[in-house]
Amino acid sequence: MGAITDLFAGVPVSDLDAGIDWYTRLFGRPPDMRVGAEVLWEIDEHAWLFIETNAAQAGAGRITLSVAGLDALLERLIAERIEHEPIETYSNGVRHVNVPDPDGNKIAFAEPPEAANASPRSGETGASS
Repeated sequence: MGAITDLFAGVPVSDLDAGIDWYTRLFGRPPDMRVGAEVLWEIDEHAWLFIETNAAQAGAGRITLSVAGLDALLERLIAERIEHEPIETYSNGVRHVNVPDPDGNKIAFAEPPEAANASPRSGETGASS
């Protein structure tokens, strides 16, 4: 296998317009492009998340994104009317939370301990669900 240069992760949704609305609120901005039936957000350099209509598989998606500043992110999502499940802290110190989309796809965020320590909000308690 050659060197991997980019990641495109897809999430099946049952209603494309509803998915565009939810993921726009999740990422805090509209999609970066539309290619055929796929609607894409560039989530980091060389990393893209796309949604596409696939009612038969909607709800089966599972993606985890590593973040710094988990509490601030969750506060922004709550302001956007996006709910999350309770935050879990794993034995290795990683804080993890699932944020299900309207179809039940699990979009998760994980904050490694070193990212939490670097965050200006690291001394605060977790966001409420």
